[in-house]
Amino acid sequence: MLSKKIEAALNGQVEVEAMSSQAYLAMASWAENQGLSGTAAFLYKHSDEERMHMLKLVKFINERGGKAIIPALKLPSTNFKSITGIFESLLFHETKVTQEINKVVDTCLKEKDYTTHNFMQWYVSEQIEEEALARTLIDKLNLIGNDKGGLYLFDRDLEGLSAAPAERGQ
Repeated sequence: MLSKKIEAALNGQVEVEAMSSQAYLAMASWAENQGLSGTAAFLYKHSDEERMHMLKLVKFINERGGKAIIPALKLPSTNFKSITGIFESLLFHETKVTQEINKVVDTCLKEKDYTTHNFMQWYVSEQIEEEALARTLIDKLNLIGNDKGGLYLFDRDLEGLSAAPAERGQ
C-alpha cells in the first residue's frame, strides 16, 4: 500500500509526464508546419514515449493500492522561433523532469518505500538518456549553423531515428 505522500508524489509525476507529452506534441506540430518532417516524426515519437511513461506510473499507482489521478493539462507553448529553439526547449524541459523525478526518489527514501524507489530507478536512467540525446542534437544543430543542406541532412537523420524501435525498457 502506498503512503499518501508517495501517492501524491507519483500523481505529481503523472502530471509532469503528461505535460511532457503535450509539450512535445506541440513541438511536433510546429516542426511539421515548417516542413521538417523528420523532426516532426522524432517529436511525435517522443510525445508517445512520454505518454507511455505516464501510463507506467498510472498503472503502478493503481497496482500498489493507490488512486491514480489523470490531470487536466495547461496549453503547451507553441511559440517556437527555430529548430534549435525547439531542442533547447526540449533540453530545458528534460532537466526540469529530472529534478521532479529526483524529488519523487527523495520522497521514497524519506518514507522508506524501497519498492517505489526501485520502480523509479527506471525513470532516473531514462532521464540520463533523454538529456544526453537532447544535448547531442543541440550540438549537431550548432555545428550546422545556418547551413540549409546541413539542416536537411539533420532532419533526414531524425526521421531515420524515429523509425528505430520504440521505447527502451518497456
